[in-house]
Amino acid sequence: MTCQSSESTETIQSERRADNDTGAIESKESRIALAMKDLKNTGWYWGSMTANEAKEILQDAPEGTFLLRDSSQRDYLFTISAMTSAGPTNLRIEYKHGKFKLDSVVLVKPKLKQFDSVVHLVEHYVQLSRTSGEKGASNSQPSAPPNGTVQLLLTKPVYTTTPSLQHLCRIAINKTTRQVQDLPLPNRLKDYLTDYAYNV
Repeated sequence: MTCQSSESTETIQSERRADNDTGAIESKESRIALAMKDLKNTGWYWGSMTANEAKEILQDAPEGTFLLRDSSQRDYLFTISAMTSAGPTNLRIEYKHGKFKLDSVVLVKPKLKQFDSVVHLVEHYVQLSRTSGEKGASNSQPSAPPNGTVQLLLTKPVYTTTPSLQHLCRIAINKTTRQVQDLPLPNRLKDYLTDYAYNV
């Protein structure tokens, strides 16, 4: 007959918690690694850059032009720098519990959508900007945001270099269909298209 002391039970439970924590860390690291892979494929991820450098790039750009860069603040991974009607601005991207979302004031935070990847987050707000732009174009008077706030539009990314024709075709195809596997294309080309399944 074997007896198990409470100390050995605590040790086992402690080891299980450590294993769970290790799994969570590996999961977090793999999710961030996947996000980085997607970001590097976009062409509009600039990496390490200061807010002033981003402002300089966006200074003469039209409203809605944006880029994504590493955040200068330690609590955040990424920042979207965008040109607004009031000039360049920066929005931090928060990463919590395996999801990405825009940072905001406390009252609005619970209402903001969360995404599995940074590119999905940007894609969502680009699509939102395009649909709100279409609605504004159909109205004779543009609607001003309440309380003198500035409306954020993300319409045109600033690329680090000129994107390849293949990448631009991939984006164009992704804008028209999500059913890449049904297209009459060679498997190698389908793999290329699904490797970056975004339309931004």
